[in-house]
Amino acid sequence: MKLTDYHIILASNSPRRKELLSGIDVDYTIKTLRDVDESYPDSMPKEEIAEFVARRKASVYLSELKENELLITADTVVLLNNTILGKPVNKAEAGQMLHMLSGKTHRVITGVCMVTRNKEVSFSDTTFVTFGKLTDAEIDYYVEKYLPIDKAGAYGIQEWIGYAAVERVEGSYFNVMGLPIYKVYRTLVEHFGVSITG
Repeated sequence: MKLTDYHIILASNSPRRKELLSGIDVDYTIKTLRDVDESYPDSMPKEEIAEFVARRKASVYLSELKENELLITADTVVLLNNTILGKPVNKAEAGQMLHMLSGKTHRVITGVCMVTRNKEVSFSDTTFVTFGKLTDAEIDYYVEKYLPIDKAGAYGIQEWIGYAAVERVEGSYFNVMGLPIYKVYRTLVEHFGVSITG
């Protein structure tokens, strides 16, 4: 079973997003993201940032899209209270972020933008993730073994920490991995006329 109608392009280097898009039997190609300005207005509500950045990423490629191409971009932010936890710059910062998340509930918001030459649809999805209390040893173990430097909030839910420390997930698990794949699939079908064929 394959989804057809468009040549789909995923503009992401994330192995998690590749895995999730492959999970709905989409044939797609990867376009490596150029350096995209991911800044946003200081006054923007933090809940809107991920979708704003996803749209900004898409705008970089829009002029190059061919008639039958559909581009997907995404951005994920981790929000603890009203503080954004981005990608840590080193192990020490990763450990600090995990100490902040320990024993608390945070939000993971992924923004998605899907564009063709004639249409643009963007949306975001929010998942609430509750961490149990982590010991210093557990945080050190995870940071040393999994090096979560490339991950917003300094963790990947599909890794050890997701099994050992995540107490509860409210909303889409896949959204925490980096792509709200149910919403992506429904948008492909309902807004872009993509259909499954045998």
